[in-house]
Amino acid sequence: MTDRPADDDMAAKSEGALPEGDAATATAPEMVPAEQVTAALEAAAEFKDKALRALAEMENLRRRTEREVADARVYGVTGFARDVLAVADNMHRALGTVGSEQREQADPKVKALIEGVELTERELMKVLEKYGVTKFSPAGEKFDPNVHQAMYEVPDTDVPPGHVAQVIQAGYMLGDRVLRPALVGVAKASPKAPSPSANDNPPADSAAE
Repeated sequence: MTDRPADDDMAAKSEGALPEGDAATATAPEMVPAEQVTAALEAAAEFKDKALRALAEMENLRRRTEREVADARVYGVTGFARDVLAVADNMHRALGTVGSEQREQADPKVKALIEGVELTERELMKVLEKYGVTKFSPAGEKFDPNVHQAMYEVPDTDVPPGHVAQVIQAGYMLGDRVLRPALVGVAKASPKAPSPSANDNPPADSAAE
């Protein structure tokens, strides 16, 4: 009779216990083949590479879009600006036909008209500058075919050869691009005098005779 509690304790401990085979299975997990591990690592590396490429493409697309939007904002007025330059040129030519003496002798109404045209021209230039259009006159600068258009050569000794001696028509820039090149005359080098040769000097004997 005294052995029953011990038997009961052993029975209680044995309840819920796994069979011997199952216990071995639970403590020793099944090994994954090395080929599957390698394939999984390769697939993960491939997915990572694709994700990085996609992120790089999206970043390039974002930058390109921002650049195109900025260019459209700055250079979208190119056609309109070129048309307006023709108006500005006509106004400048009209003012250039009136000399200082003619202006002084002109009727007050004519003077007011001239001043009105000058004011309109200045306002027009301010509007162009507001949209990034700037005027440049390259007198005396070294000729640059990227921004200057040579119309003829000038034998000018006051300007070094290859420099702009005359500006026929001012040029215009839109941002950092040439909207219209300046029409210029380029100074050319003076022809070199022929160096005296030995044949030009008479022999000493002939001179003595």
